[in-house]
Amino acid sequence: MSQIKDYPTMFSLAGKIAVVTGGSRGIGLHAATGLLHAGVSTLIITSRKADACAEAVAALQKLFPRADVSAIPADLSKPAEVTRFVAEVSKKVKSVHILIANAGASWGAPVDTHPDSAFAKVMDLNVRSVFNLIRETIPLLEAAGTKEDPARIITVGSVVGLQIGSIGEHGTYGYAASKAAVHHMTKHLAVALGPRKILVNAVAPGWFPTKMASGLLDLYGGAGGQGKASPDGRIGLPEDIVGVMVFLCSRAASHVNGTIIPVDGGMHLVPASKM
Repeated sequence: MSQIKDYPTMFSLAGKIAVVTGGSRGIGLHAATGLLHAGVSTLIITSRKADACAEAVAALQKLFPRADVSAIPADLSKPAEVTRFVAEVSKKVKSVHILIANAGASWGAPVDTHPDSAFAKVMDLNVRSVFNLIRETIPLLEAAGTKEDPARIITVGSVVGLQIGSIGEHGTYGYAASKAAVHHMTKHLAVALGPRKILVNAVAPGWFPTKMASGLLDLYGGAGGQGKASPDGRIGLPEDIVGVMVFLCSRAASHVNGTIIPVDGGMHLVPASKM
């Protein structure tokens, strides 16, 4: 029988330093909470709104009093803000083991009236800013990564980057295109950064009851309606995101690179005509 190396710590993130964008609410906050549960000792989050950052930090610090939790508010859709954010992170820490690139936006409108400005805004934040953030953070990630335990980047895509999403009156054309781009960019970055001891994977969530998704979710039958359409009979829960995020950041996934993991109960396998 082969020997499993130190199994009890395989999923531990003890002592790690993590950065989570869009970490003040929704999937980003779920991810941040999960990383702290797994042992992350230093966590830096960001979102555009300073008050939302402060509220999230207070809540996380209360739950994890021994961790160093802080926030750097920033509008990552602007390249100068990405540079400023990473510079501020570099003042706090000398290395980053985990980067969760989660910040994102959506827009719904009919194809004939879908504004160019909205499409550009979604692509800027969901794709361009993610690439800019990763590029700027590479030195901090390289400082943390080793051959045995590489640094980790997790991009947050979506199942609408794998299948047809919302069309018609509330069509999310720019959002769907942006998430497909995130998935493909993740694969390119995995090949480019793997030799530099940085692994890059993507999580593709389905329906979760987040602020960004709630309006569209209500239009499509709510949690109950979409839950019934899913092969496992429900929509996502916070622990569903936590489990995948912790796995990808842990030693258990030290040979996982360039993957896109749907977290949707199998909805991406259901034909659009059945949804």
